[in-house]
Amino acid sequence: MSKTQLKTSSSSVLGRIPQYTQVPETTPELNWADLATLDLSKFNKPGGKEELAKELHNAIEQIGFFYVINFGLSQEEVDRQFAIGKEFFKLDTEEKLKYRADLENGGYNGYKPLGLREIAPGQFDNTEIYNISKFITQYDRPHSIIIKGNWAEIEKFGRYMHEEVVSKLLVLFAIILELPEDYFLTKHRYSEKSDCHLRHMKYHSRTPEANAKLNNVWVKGHTDFGSVTLLFRQPVAALQVRTPQETWKYVKLYLGSITVNIADSLSFLTNGYLKSSIHRVVAPPPDQAHLDRLGVSYFVRPEDNLELKTVKSPLLERLGLQKDSEGQVLTAGEWVKARVAKNGAEIEIIKGVKAKYYD
Repeated sequence: MSKTQLKTSSSSVLGRIPQYTQVPETTPELNWADLATLDLSKFNKPGGKEELAKELHNAIEQIGFFYVINFGLSQEEVDRQFAIGKEFFKLDTEEKLKYRADLENGGYNGYKPLGLREIAPGQFDNTEIYNISKFITQYDRPHSIIIKGNWAEIEKFGRYMHEEVVSKLLVLFAIILELPEDYFLTKHRYSEKSDCHLRHMKYHSRTPEANAKLNNVWVKGHTDFGSVTLLFRQPVAALQVRTPQETWKYVKLYLGSITVNIADSLSFLTNGYLKSSIHRVVAPPPDQAHLDRLGVSYFVRPEDNLELKTVKSPLLERLGLQKDSEGQVLTAGEWVKARVAKNGAEIEIIKGVKAKYYD
């Protein structure tokens, strides 16, 4: 799929959506995390995959976040997805609620309204979310005119991310673990049921008084549910990653880059060798405190029926991490559904497995 395929005709609804302009970056020098950068233009060159796998291997031993550049789309093409999300969130609440996700029963696709969860006594979350599942018939559902009117472009963007970016990363993880290159590709087929989704998200700004009641933490430290998460560039400084030294550092989202973090499923499959990255969202610095924070992400999750047990890897064998499954084994679908239903609760999620949250 080429970049030109992602262009939208002037007759589309998106042609009537205002061009999206990213807000200015923060000016204070924050405590930024030093993350590795993978240049995906190397992938198909002789020895390129091996070089990238080595770079990624070094990066994940330090921290489970890294950048990807030269992935085949321009910043302008990425920003068009921000434009769509911005227009959706402008809709009346009554209209958006027509597409509400079945969150209470572990359903994630559709709209999550503002203030659904109490995150501190008397303080509720400041996020609106709209999740768009894989573009396959198993996940057909109603969408607003903003989404359906731009369906072709959204679909091409989502499929491009899965087929041209995620697929390369899955090959690199297989090389690191000394597995066949297609090992993880066969567990993340786009045609099969899984909870991969494209997410539009809006964090509403808070007053200084509200932030003080939350100790400036909007979303506690947590891990993501799937294999990897792709975060697209937006300049409001609020994302932080927990370092191996148990400190928090800001993650800067650079122009022309995708920020990637490892998530739970890869940690389960490697007995913790690939560590699910702990991250949180805090109040932006003073020069951005008045801004709403729009986000676009792509969440990658394995096929629902995949058992989350340790893979047979020569690397894990040498490291003493090869582990035979004992008792009940979780599937990827079970883990996602249970975590969605109990999101925000530091309790047993399912089959004795707990999720932890961090201040």
